[in-house]
Amino acid sequence: MQSIIFDYAVFLLLIALSFAVLIYSKISGPKEQTKADYVFASKGSVSMGAMLLSIARGFLGVKVFLGYPSEFYYRGSGMWETLYGMSLAFPLVLYFFLPVYFNLGITSVYQYLDMRFKSRLVRRLASATYFIRSILNLGVTVFTPCVALKTVMGLPYWFSIILITSIAIVFTVLGGLRSAILADAVQSLVMIGCSIVIIIHGFFIAKGPLNVFEVTKERDRLDFFNFNMDPTLRVSTVSATLGQLFMSLSMFGCQQNFVQRYFSMDSQKQVEKALWLTIPLMIFLFSLSWIVGMVIFTVYADCDPRALGYISEIDEIIPFYIEDRFYFLPGFMGLVLASLFNSGLSILVSNLNSISTVAWEDFISQIPIFKGASEKNQLWCIKSISVITGFIVMGVAFIVAQSSGVIDASQLMTSATSGPLLGVFVLAMFFPSTNWKGAAAGMISSHLMTLFIVLGSLSIAKEPNYLPVSTEGCTNTTFSPHIEPIFDIQYNQYKMSFLNKTHDEISSVLSTPEVESSSTDDILTMLYSITYMYYSLLGTFVTVFIGVIVSYMTDLWSKEETTNEDLLHPMSLKVKSMCTGEKQRYVTDGKHNNGPSTLPMTNEAQPTPLSSVFTVKSNSPS
Repeated sequence: MQSIIFDYAVFLLLIALSFAVLIYSKISGPKEQTKADYVFASKGSVSMGAMLLSIARGFLGVKVFLGYPSEFYYRGSGMWETLYGMSLAFPLVLYFFLPVYFNLGITSVYQYLDMRFKSRLVRRLASATYFIRSILNLGVTVFTPCVALKTVMGLPYWFSIILITSIAIVFTVLGGLRSAILADAVQSLVMIGCSIVIIIHGFFIAKGPLNVFEVTKERDRLDFFNFNMDPTLRVSTVSATLGQLFMSLSMFGCQQNFVQRYFSMDSQKQVEKALWLTIPLMIFLFSLSWIVGMVIFTVYADCDPRALGYISEIDEIIPFYIEDRFYFLPGFMGLVLASLFNSGLSILVSNLNSISTVAWEDFISQIPIFKGASEKNQLWCIKSISVITGFIVMGVAFIVAQSSGVIDASQLMTSATSGPLLGVFVLAMFFPSTNWKGAAAGMISSHLMTLFIVLGSLSIAKEPNYLPVSTEGCTNTTFSPHIEPIFDIQYNQYKMSFLNKTHDEISSVLSTPEVESSSTDDILTMLYSITYMYYSLLGTFVTVFIGVIVSYMTDLWSKEETTNEDLLHPMSLKVKSMCTGEKQRYVTDGKHNNGPSTLPMTNEAQPTPLSSVFTVKSNSPS
C-alpha cells in the first residue's frame, strides 16, 4: 500500500514539473509572444543538446520505450533493422533537401512547393498529406501511455486519452515551440535513465548480459540479416531498410515539425552539425529500447505473463514487468508512468504547434475573411486551430485503441502517407521539367493507390504472427508476492496440460499460427498482401513516375513555363544540362514567385542562391 502511495505521489509530482517547465519557458522567454516566437524557437534560446533530443524524440516517440521492447519480446529483432534506413536518411536530407529550402525564409515547408510549381493545389495536397499523417500518428502517441496507465493504475483508456489531450491543448495555447523542445529534452533524459535502471537490474536477475544474449538467440529472437525478398513478409532486412529509408526521408526532409526545428537554429552549419550528431543519438536511444526487450524476455523466457492471462495486449509487458520486479523501489513505477504520460504530452504539444501552423498558412489564411489579419490575430487563429486539432487527435486515439500494437499502427500510418509527400518533393527538386499538373496528378494517383492497397489488405484475414513463448518454468513464486495469482487449482491443471505436451505442441498453442501465403495467381490478392513496410517506396515511385509522364504530356502544349534555378537542386541542373533536346528556360534573378515569408530570415544575412554556390551554366539568359 505504501509503495502505491509513493507511485501516485511521484506520478503527480512529475506532471506538476511539466507545468513548471512551461512556466519557466514563459518567464525566461520573450515577454510578448509573437507569431515567430510561437512557430519557431527564438534564435539561441534552445541549446544544441535540447534540440538533438527533441529531434530524436519527435521521430521515435513514446513507442521507443513501450512499443519496441514488446516488439522484440513477441516478434523478434526484425524491426531493429529499420535503424539502417533511419541512419541513411540523415546524410541524404543534409545534402539533398536542406540546401534547397533552408534560406527561403518560409513559415511552412510546403510554401516551397508553391514557389516551385506556382500552384496552390500542389502545396495544399502536400499540406493535407502532412496533416492527415500527423493526426494519425498523434493518435498512436496519445494511446501509447494509456496502455501503461490501464495496466498498472486501472485507468480506462477513455479517461487517459481525454486527460492527455486536454492538458496538451492547454500547453499548446500557453506555450510555443521552445516550450515543447525543452519538455522533449527533459522527458528524453528521464526515459533514458529509467531504461538504464531496467537494463542493469535485469542483467542482475538474468545472470549477466552474456546469458541474456544466449537465451534470446536460443529462443529465435535474434534474427538479423534476413534477406528474404518475399514482399508479403511483415519485415525483413530488405523491407526494413528500404521502407524505413523512404519513411525517414519523408519525415526528416518533408515534414513541417522537423523543418521547423531546423529553421529555429542559428545557421545552416548548425543544422548540419545537429543532423550528424543525431545519428549516434538515434542509434543509442533506439538500441536501448531493444536491450530492455532482451532483458525482459530473458527473465520471463520460461513463464510468459501473457500466456497465463496476466496481460491481454503485448504492449502491456513493460508496465507489468516494472510492477512485478521493481516493487522494492517505491516510486519507480510512478516515475515510469509519469515519463510515458509527459512524453506523449510533449510530443503532442510540439506537433499541434506544427500542424496548426501548416493549417493556417496553407488553408485558413487564404480564406478572404482572414486575409490581411494582424500578426496578433494570426497567432490567436493558429492557437484556435491547435485546440480543434487536439480534439480530432482525441478521436483518432480512440480508434487506435482497437489496433494490435503501437508499432504496427505507427508504421502502417507513416508508411502509407510517406510516399506521396516524399515523391512530390523529389519531383520539385530533381526533375526540372516537371510542372504542377504532373505533381498534382502524381500525388493524387499515389494516394489512391495506397488507399486501394490498405483497404484491400483489410479484406484479407490476417492474424498477428507472434513467436513461440513458454510456461514450462512457471511456479507459484515466479512473480513477486504482490502480484495476485490469477490461477489456483485451474492454474495447476493448466500447467499440467502443458507439461504433457511436446515442445512443438506448446509452441503451436501459445503462438498464433502464421497465415500461409496464398497459392493463387490472383494479382489483387498478392497486391493486398504486400507488407506495409513497402508502402512508402511504392507511393514515392508512383508519384514520381506519374508526375514525370503527365508533365511531359502537358508540356507538349505549354512551352513557356520557366523555373527558378534557386528552387532546384544543383545536381539536377547539371544532369539536365548534359541532356540533349530542347533546353528548358530558367530564371536566375533570385525572385521567387510568391515572395518571402513575413517571418524573419535566419541569421545568415541574405539567402545565398544555390546557383552561386554550385556553378551551373544557365540554359537561357537571366
